[in-house]
Amino acid sequence: MSTMLLSIKPEYAKLIMQGKKQFEFRKTKCRNGITRIVFYASSPQKEVVGEAEIDEILKDTPARIWKQTKDAAGISKKFFSQYYAGKDRAIAYRLKNVVVYDQPRALSEYGIEHAPQSFVYID
Repeated sequence: MSTMLLSIKPEYAKLIMQGKKQFEFRKTKCRNGITRIVFYASSPQKEVVGEAEIDEILKDTPARIWKQTKDAAGISKKFFSQYYAGKDRAIAYRLKNVVVYDQPRALSEYGIEHAPQSFVYID
């Protein structure tokens, strides 16, 4: 099982941990073989809050990705459209088996000194 750690805004990390956001959207796809995502809630929280398995990775135009994910996206259409403005490809990670850590963890527990801009592979 290969894992990546994603930086994510605290409000979206919370929605994922609550099961209200079942997709994580990115502009670039991770390398093949990644099966798990660890979520780092960025500033002001700055803690690793949980993890999830990747059920599937959707790759398509932003319009098609929105159509497939809108009911469980956890974000507004406006935010989605702004994020993918000018892009012809969107990536959506469908999440499953979300685990919320009882105690948030520090990046140092993963051997990471600084929060990644987007994501970092951790094994």
